Amino acid sequence: MNPVVDFPARILARIVALRVPIVILYAVLVPLAAVRASRIPSEGGLERLIVASDPDYTATRAFQRIFPERPSVLLVFESPEPWAPANLSRIGAAVRELRRVPRVSAFSVLDALRRARPGAPPEELRRLATRTALFRDQGLTGDRFISVNAELDVKGPAERDATLAAIDEALARAHAGPVRKVGAPYAESWLERQSGAASTRYFPFFAALVVVVALLLYRSVRTLFAFLLSMGAAVALAVATGGLLGFSFTIVSVLVPLTVLVTTLASLVYLHSRFVVRPAGVDVREHQLAALRNKLLPVTASSFAAVLGFAALAVSKVRPIREMGIWTAVGLAISWVVAFTLFPALQLMLRTPTHPPAAANPGAYDRFAAFLPAFTRRHRRSLVAAALLLSAAGAVALFGIPGRLRGMSVGVDTLTYVDPSLPLRRDLVWFRENVGDLNVAHAWIHLPQPKATDPEVLRAVDRFQTKIESIPSVTATVGPTTFLRLRRAFAGLDERLPDDPAQFAAATGDLEQLLLSESGLRGYIDPGGLQDLQITVLFRHGDVAGYAALTAAIQRAFEETRPGPLASARLRVVGEQLLHEKVGTSLVPTLAQSFALTAALIFVVFLFIFRSGTARLLAMIPSLFAILTTFLGMRLLGASLNLATILIATTVLGTTENDQIHFFYHLHERDGAPLGEALEHALRVSGRAIVFATLINAAGFLALSFSTFPPLRQFGLMTSSAFLLALLADFTALPAGLWIVDRRRGRAT
Repeated sequence: MNPVVDFPARILARIVALRVPIVILYAVLVPLAAVRASRIPSEGGLERLIVASDPDYTATRAFQRIFPERPSVLLVFESPEPWAPANLSRIGAAVRELRRVPRVSAFSVLDALRRARPGAPPEELRRLATRTALFRDQGLTGDRFISVNAELDVKGPAERDATLAAIDEALARAHAGPVRKVGAPYAESWLERQSGAASTRYFPFFAALVVVVALLLYRSVRTLFAFLLSMGAAVALAVATGGLLGFSFTIVSVLVPLTVLVTTLASLVYLHSRFVVRPAGVDVREHQLAALRNKLLPVTASSFAAVLGFAALAVSKVRPIREMGIWTAVGLAISWVVAFTLFPALQLMLRTPTHPPAAANPGAYDRFAAFLPAFTRRHRRSLVAAALLLSAAGAVALFGIPGRLRGMSVGVDTLTYVDPSLPLRRDLVWFRENVGDLNVAHAWIHLPQPKATDPEVLRAVDRFQTKIESIPSVTATVGPTTFLRLRRAFAGLDERLPDDPAQFAAATGDLEQLLLSESGLRGYIDPGGLQDLQITVLFRHGDVAGYAALTAAIQRAFEETRPGPLASARLRVVGEQLLHEKVGTSLVPTLAQSFALTAALIFVVFLFIFRSGTARLLAMIPSLFAILTTFLGMRLLGASLNLATILIATTVLGTTENDQIHFFYHLHERDGAPLGEALEHALRVSGRAIVFATLINAAGFLALSFSTFPPLRQFGLMTSSAFLLALLADFTALPAGLWIVDRRRGRAT
């Protein structure tokens, strides 16, 4: 390997000459980066998934500024006889303790009933509660339970977690016994802990992997230290940069440090595998410069392709995926800088050992490299056909066939993100089985004038609410007149408000006074401007199609009610559920758009690397085969797309293209030779590194299988499988495709 003296070589020589200042610079920057990285907050809430520029996100946040929604949890007290005095006493003791907890407001159906009928016996309370289906539909009562709603007046995750812990302590003081706990705060708290703790689970595994790689491949503790220091610097700087960009840890951003770790280790293996074999009599610095120059183009091209691949995720409307793509792209660019600055400096300063070519053991792999060209030539058509058929089946499994087969299902349901072994998951499942899905939407009405308490306006709103209740998927509604309906029901009257305008005006005459005394009513009429009202709608079928159908039905109901006092009013259907469903509808477009953009950008990179147009296309085969076959396996196993598994395509495509770039780079070193000879040369020079890099990638992402977070666990298993499939295609479909399109006259015998 003769040194090349050109501009890149001179730059590399200058970098190596400045190795001491470079190491000092990293010694200063890395500790500062580690401190900054440790201060990045975690966000686990699913409501943060949509990007802030989305119009529905903007409308929902505007609605919440008028009608603030405090987070709340339902504490479910089960009993064979829920209205028995002993059970009511248990609930009362728990409520008293809960009300002593700072930042907690506890409410149960018993409070409303006892205000309506002070001193009523349990049987009377039960009769009142069952006069209306509203309490049952909201999960406040059931045949075998009564729930307590606890509102949390908290700001930030720390206050929320402290308050949840205080609720647990209050229940213990009240000797409440087993209580089921349901609500977004519990799910968000768990998700955020997973976001922060996931890296602590896979880092020990990955550290062991690095030790094995360094000692098994290079049998050198000094090489191990060079690897560890370089990778630590790359990860610290990459994570800290995300903090400087204003990013936070989410349920998928744990993939950022892992991807940087895996990619950096693979790059270091490529670089060091070339450096470690030093011809006899060649000075180590001269040899290092030649090795760096030889690997500069393929490592740079592969890193650049990976950067572009992850940057393509910026098209996503799902905020964590968008940020994760940009964050990872920046991190991979930083890891490239580390690989060509800090790592060469450490190679020399730590005196990592080298050996002459004769020391390399021409064993099983060399025999495999000699055997493979003839084998792939003989079976070239069947190998390529099998890869194409599996890829086509994977595409059908992923995207479906219009009118015949649905594409893969998409899940943003909270249950898909919670470990099945947790009590939290079991309580959520129980609640859905016994109460149902409390899918929530808000019909937000804005009036042109401050007439929200005008009897005619309220009468029109009540008619609108009644029309919403008639929608088949709607289970319950709560609006400005619901409190008046309940008052009539508790008085033994028909809960429906009178149709006669004069009687209706009499029934709503004290509404403005109620606005001052009843804080709950202020969640449905804005007392400040008296121009905004809202109706909370509980409904079934909370998927994308169900929400779209509900929205359309509410709009039709409003148009039917619009003539009269609401003629100039504006309606908007908003809510967190809408945002969740938009995330679901964004996942497949995110996959398709980012995948297409990634493939296009990588192909552009290939334009500058590969001289053959055929090679540019063939280089995509292993990655496409691996990705599509992985999705085929997911479909056959009944898995669904989620926030993590949607990233498999970009991760695999952006990472496995490194192998093809290195393979074709060394294949071109024998352009004048027969294809069989060129293939054997490429396999001998780059094949081992491809195998090692792939196994490193697969093992690194397999560490996520230890996660208690189901989407990350699925992502780790599926991505590791995809890397192994790509390796299989590297050594079968890729050379077989080259044999099919080969136009050289000479053939290997």
